[in-house]
Amino acid sequence: MIAKDFLPQEHLKGYIDRYRLRHFIFPTGMLPPVKPFPPRPEQCLTFYIRGTETYRYFKEQLEVKKPRSVISGQFTYRVDRYVSYPEILMIIVDFKPGALHRLTGIPFSEFTNTDMDAEFVFSPDLKRLNDRLNYTESYNDMIQIVESFFTQLIKRPKKELLAIDHLLALAVKDHDHSIDWLARRAYLSPRQLERKFDERIGIGPKTFLRISRFNQSYWLHLKNPKQSWFQIAMACGYTDYQHLVKEYKEFTNTNPINFFVEENNAPGRILGLNK
Repeated sequence: MIAKDFLPQEHLKGYIDRYRLRHFIFPTGMLPPVKPFPPRPEQCLTFYIRGTETYRYFKEQLEVKKPRSVISGQFTYRVDRYVSYPEILMIIVDFKPGALHRLTGIPFSEFTNTDMDAEFVFSPDLKRLNDRLNYTESYNDMIQIVESFFTQLIKRPKKELLAIDHLLALAVKDHDHSIDWLARRAYLSPRQLERKFDERIGIGPKTFLRISRFNQSYWLHLKNPKQSWFQIAMACGYTDYQHLVKEYKEFTNTNPINFFVEENNAPGRILGLNK
């Protein structure tokens, strides 16, 4: 079993943040538990190389089994994920904010709170890549196959790099800015900024900043589980603990304490892996 992250080659770092390789093999009789997945400020392409994954869209109460490669847009609410028994092997490609829009030219408002079969977007090249991955045994070879695909793809981007793209990466890490400040840094009016966020991310800047702040609280708790929720709320820029609870209820459908009870039973954790 493995839960390991790989950094992209230098020429891909403007588009790709990291590759997450996850290979879980569950003991006999141990059915994989649910993974509660709150919104994160990220856009991904996931390859399911062994096994499958089913998403339960929390708001719609709808369950969908994923195809063998999926583009995930920006979510604004929780999704529950169930992996197949007895094995799941997948590679998740985490893109820099807005990078998938630059590579595809597709307005990411079409991907908000949804996933799309990646073969529809990149066919027939991605179909051949999926076939190769299915017959590959080495983890390193799998990463190299994926990297080769994106090395060819970045040679023909659909959209140019703009000031807003640098700002999107900043907003993931530093959410404590006003919309007017962001607009000035992007050399746009507030209305133009809204349109660019919608085009590149699929949601407006205010919601994106809220998700970035929520994501900071999520990782801060994982790294410092003994730190109080009040301290986390203050560190992340919430007005008080109740403000943090309100955001958790919107993004996870429960309070932070109950959410992490579920999170601690996720597949990677009960198998003794970090993520």
